[in-house]
Amino acid sequence: MSEYNFYPEKPQLIEQKQKGGMSLTFFSLVLFILVFYLLVDELNFIIYLVVVLLIHELGHFIAMKLFRYKNVRMLFIPLMGAFVQGVKSNYSQRESLIVTAAGPFPGILLGSACIYYGDQWQIQMLVSVGMLFYLLNIINLLPLDPLDGGQLFKLLVRKNNEVFILIFAFISSLAMIGVGWYLYSIGSGGVILMLFGFFMGFRVRAMQKKYEIHKELKGNGVDYTTTYKLLSNETYAKIKRVVLENTPTLQRYMGQVSEEELDPIFASQVNNVLVTPLKRDTSFLFRILVIVFWIGSFVLPYFIFMNLDLQWFLDFSNAV
Repeated sequence: MSEYNFYPEKPQLIEQKQKGGMSLTFFSLVLFILVFYLLVDELNFIIYLVVVLLIHELGHFIAMKLFRYKNVRMLFIPLMGAFVQGVKSNYSQRESLIVTAAGPFPGILLGSACIYYGDQWQIQMLVSVGMLFYLLNIINLLPLDPLDGGQLFKLLVRKNNEVFILIFAFISSLAMIGVGWYLYSIGSGGVILMLFGFFMGFRVRAMQKKYEIHKELKGNGVDYTTTYKLLSNETYAKIKRVVLENTPTLQRYMGQVSEEELDPIFASQVNNVLVTPLKRDTSFLFRILVIVFWIGSFVLPYFIFMNLDLQWFLDFSNAV
């Protein structure tokens, strides 16, 4: 007997297409430049920073496009940086590792090239850009969530353990707050890093709430590792009930709107609870190769600086 006799058909999930992708990217970039200019008032530095960030994010962007991610867009956040987002119905461990690495790994190589040739030709601008490439991409490769290094770490070691992910995110948040506080205490800034750490704390709280819902669903034998398209009407009804029980604001909202208006809201809430399957399709050799490149990204700058004489650059910087 069909499940439709017992459970109503799940509502259609309305996939919101991102509007104004390029215009929104341009607007965020202009806002990013204006905020930095008001605070720093160093146009050359801002141009170098934008170029480095743009090239880094273009690596992620191009990789996502190659792997046919949907709704791919790039956004700049004043005082924070930039990011690229996109979605897929099914994720691949191999593709995800490539997408994540496509930002920092090329950035380290480009930074090395800029510093090497900048030293050979004694071009101050090239060395400055190269150092920015190093700084931003090395920081990004630190194993902290949500940095690229944190994403690489989770992709390489995670085995669908939500407790591990939650603890990792919490430790990352504390680490950012701690480092930011230390930098602030010695007069080297750090306020932005502390704020980012606190922002991460709110994200950890949201992750904890999601984990509690997953724990209850798992206890009830409900499989939430799937896509909305493949979700049965029965599973949808069970997840909807648990979500409703754990979301007081949604309960209060129910009496204010019609059922037709609630359907897309419930569909979105249920979809947010689902965990998109990750196909583990990387070989042991591929994972080792990623780790070698990751470690090499920290070693290469040391090797470059140890084999170049940048005294001319230091003298030039001091003179300025």
